[in-house]
Amino acid sequence: MSQADTLTRLERLQQWASARHDGDGPRSSLSLAAGDASFRRYYRLQLADGATRMLMDAPPPQEDIRPFVAIARDWRAAGLPVPEIHASDADAGFVELEDLGDAPLHLALEGADENTTAAHFEDAITLIVQLQNRSDPAELPPYDSATLGRELDLFPDWCLGQWLDMTQPAPGWVALRQDLIDTALAQPVVTVHRDYDAMNLMQYSGELYLIDFQDALAGPVSYDLISLLHGRYRRFSADQRARWIEGFRHTAIADQRLPAECDAETFLEQVNAMAAQRALKVLGIFCRLTLRDSREGYLARLPHFLDHLEDSLAGIRGHDDFRHWVASQLRPLLMQRLVDEGVTA
Repeated sequence: MSQADTLTRLERLQQWASARHDGDGPRSSLSLAAGDASFRRYYRLQLADGATRMLMDAPPPQEDIRPFVAIARDWRAAGLPVPEIHASDADAGFVELEDLGDAPLHLALEGADENTTAAHFEDAITLIVQLQNRSDPAELPPYDSATLGRELDLFPDWCLGQWLDMTQPAPGWVALRQDLIDTALAQPVVTVHRDYDAMNLMQYSGELYLIDFQDALAGPVSYDLISLLHGRYRRFSADQRARWIEGFRHTAIADQRLPAECDAETFLEQVNAMAAQRALKVLGIFCRLTLRDSREGYLARLPHFLDHLEDSLAGIRGHDDFRHWVASQLRPLLMQRLVDEGVTA
């Protein structure tokens, strides 16, 4: 959006909020709270009585607030920690939300020691279990083969083709792509937040709250787990990841999200395959955000997700050609391109 468009929407948002809260004259005020990788912006609304609300500005047609509002109401009714919806206007793209403060989980990880970090991640894993047990995936669109494929194709289209200008396909790509889709579809279906990351978990009143869940789907049981463990803020050792994954498997068998016959080796390989799918998707998305949407800061994160990709590929049988190509060709090309662009990873 241009600056003029942004100002116009801000004025409309203020008018919308004032109509709800300032019956005898303007007394509330707005301040920018946050933006994200989409077109959404968030503003803190200060009311005359000192209370605050969070306003989401999601401009149509780029954004559709209806999935977010519907999911928020469904999940809150199921007892899940999500912000309360006070008002919404789908045509305008405005939502008035409970204000959860300014403490996303990723800020608590900055400078945290190993034990504190582990405790935060264990709390987040517990919330995944609650999400999967309390919510109904039947209310969500499916994380189907076409969606998984479109996400995977972001990697050759945007990372390799558009950013690295590579015209030759990666060796073994077709086989890997299909294997990752098949492995994802073989898993039990649960509610998938789809961006379950420390940035999208708010610490509020001693509890973790879910935010930014508008893209939730019904999909693989391991997806939110790998989204957390292979996220943007930490790279854990294979042993640490394996311990958390095994604990998750035991809990999922106990509450029947996984069948009793799902053994540790099978589930670990499924998790690694899901992690590879997401790492490939993220590499493509970050290049697209940079090239198409002129967003800054995403190229610097590419090496971190390349590390995640190699970690996950190491836990998948076969696909040696692709794994060798990543280490011997993709990594040096990507790192040199970052140097050429003056990007500090």
